[in-house]
Amino acid sequence: MRPLTEEETRVMFEKIAKYIGENLQLLVDRPDGTYCFRLHNDRVYYVSEKILKLAANISGDKLVSLGTCFGKFTKTHKFRLHITALDYLAPYAKYKVWIKPGAEQSFLYGNHVLKSGLGRITESTCQYQGVVVYSMADVPLGTHILLRYKRPETGDSFANSSQVQLKKKKSAYTLENILQGKIWPS
Repeated sequence: MRPLTEEETRVMFEKIAKYIGENLQLLVDRPDGTYCFRLHNDRVYYVSEKILKLAANISGDKLVSLGTCFGKFTKTHKFRLHITALDYLAPYAKYKVWIKPGAEQSFLYGNHVLKSGLGRITESTCQYQGVVVYSMADVPLGTHILLRYKRPETGDSFANSSQVQLKKKKSAYTLENILQGKIWPS
């Protein structure tokens, strides 16, 4: 278990900042103590300094995990958030999306959320913004990237727009083919 290098820290903080913005400082300096990020087997763990000092007595090859796994670095040195980080990201999220009960199960099975499945959305959420997805009962369900087409001349979003840009397929679809305002996994 070792501290993150500057490059690893930068990549990880850029990813987390998509979802919580400037609240990143609140994640490290908490009122109940100081927390830090440590790397072990390409996984990043969020752990308090008290527990980190106690774990110093355990050898690295025998240590399985420590604290909460926030995500992992891929072989191409990209950072992927894990669902276990959701409990720590949700209270500090800048942009939130609430989905209706009928769309929850479909979302949890990995499908996209249609415009009809959206309950509420935070004001001033822009395209390609990282959002935390909640149920209507304010239970966090996941973190995703919001994709929608916004017409700059009218400022309309979701309504009256004729196409949506899909991140996965990198092509434009007409409104007849697909409903606008989908949320896609990151």
